[in-house]
Amino acid sequence: MVVKISLSQNQLSNELKEQAKSQGFDPVGIAQFPGSNRIQLRTAALQRWLKAGHHADMGWMEAPKRQHANELLEGMTSLLAVGLNYFVNTQRSPESLLVARYAWGRDYHRVVEQRLRRVGRWLEQQRPDCHWRICVDAAPLLDKAWAEEAGLGWIGKNSNLIHSQRGSWMVLGHLLCSEPLTPDKPAKSLCGKCQYCIDACPTNAITEPFVIDARRCLAYHTIENRNPDLPENIASCMGNWVAGCDICQDVCPWNQKSLPSSKDPDVQPRDWLLNLTKDQSLSWSDTTWNERLRGSALKRIKPWMWRRNAAATQSNKPPTLQEN
Repeated sequence: MVVKISLSQNQLSNELKEQAKSQGFDPVGIAQFPGSNRIQLRTAALQRWLKAGHHADMGWMEAPKRQHANELLEGMTSLLAVGLNYFVNTQRSPESLLVARYAWGRDYHRVVEQRLRRVGRWLEQQRPDCHWRICVDAAPLLDKAWAEEAGLGWIGKNSNLIHSQRGSWMVLGHLLCSEPLTPDKPAKSLCGKCQYCIDACPTNAITEPFVIDARRCLAYHTIENRNPDLPENIASCMGNWVAGCDICQDVCPWNQKSLPSSKDPDVQPRDWLLNLTKDQSLSWSDTTWNERLRGSALKRIKPWMWRRNAAATQSNKPPTLQEN
């Protein structure tokens, strides 16, 4: 007869993080509900952001549960936050249109959820009475704020989570659970007086540190804007960006360091995304687009939107900075 030894809270917490790392996540960390005062400050900032209309027509950002994480899981006491590095050190074709790095590989929603689900099943084996839930960014959770609370990094002035060794090239996931876990220390901001991201944004979408106005953001307009035509002030600043935008991350000093290039097969770029030309974007049929985008986070961009975005790009010209 084999007697199973129950892990202590500290042991369970450490083993849980090791399980997450074995799934390819790094960094990983734990936070306890309701968190520190910083969570309250981040929630208040969200309220101000919504009141100012900075979310444009993304009504899902107003979901009440986003401000009350405990409503996402009954009896929630802790959460495991994980980051998945998607930086791949490779070059695009000089003539190609630009696609945000997070979308080069498989749909990260599926990748993160599938891997975290394995971690959740492991936790359930250790604590059969534990309830848990997976949250990727489609769930109404202040994911960056809770990742910051769990020590994964700090929220930069461009609103991205930044890790001192991995930069900001990572997508986030969270495992909410009813099991008490030992928390890690929240991360401290290391942005200092730097405002490279603010100065580099071609549309002045970063209206002040930590505040992004989606109505001015290239990423919002290329992915979420469902209007047949892009606003003139957006179209004139697109440069070669056809799906998302990485400008505020590209200029960040924390991303200028020698960063680890991921070998994870799920984040490796599809070749066509690194060689996509304007002519291809305008000529491909809906069927061709749907085939190319199978299993990609970029399915959110409809074929007609790809053509709309491509038509607005200025072949190989950098975005034009708007005057303040």
